[in-house]
Amino acid sequence: MSALSAADLLQMLLHFTLMSLLSVGGAITTAPDIHRYLVHEHHWLTDVQFTDSVALAQAAPGPNLLFIAVLGWNVAGPLGVVAAMSGILLPSSTIAWAVTRWGQRRPDHPAVRIFTNGLTPLTVGLLLSTGWVLSQPVLGHGRPGGVVMIALTVAVMLCTKLSPMWLIGLGAVVGALDWA
Repeated sequence: MSALSAADLLQMLLHFTLMSLLSVGGAITTAPDIHRYLVHEHHWLTDVQFTDSVALAQAAPGPNLLFIAVLGWNVAGPLGVVAAMSGILLPSSTIAWAVTRWGQRRPDHPAVRIFTNGLTPLTVGLLLSTGWVLSQPVLGHGRPGGVVMIALTVAVMLCTKLSPMWLIGLGAVVGALDWA
């Protein structure tokens, strides 16, 4: 964690504000671009730090977007949390509040149905790209255990109703034994 200048914090706030407007399906769908911004463009975090931050936040109880706070903290401490969380929360929350109020008054309006139906493929695509970005550090190790865990997780989630917590536990065991 390093001290960022006020200009860097403002730039981070603005980037997370843009991500907020794209966060259809939740903040996690913006992880690929946040990764590009924090890891590749600014080098504020490494691939491993980014993936560890997301994994830690997703394993913790609470809302999906906790990973934003962890990333903000890892980049710039408390001010990073404020910049990242303010940016990701304010625009999308304001728009969601306004659109929801409008849609509730007009549930049969064609625009409401079109908007709702159009978000599904967008959300699926964003979630697939997030999975791809988060798998890269595992795939880059060259150990088959990580690839097997990814394939097993996908298969179990597609074919069963097993709780993902079992797979998280299995992943923890595989990681602790240094198999992945």
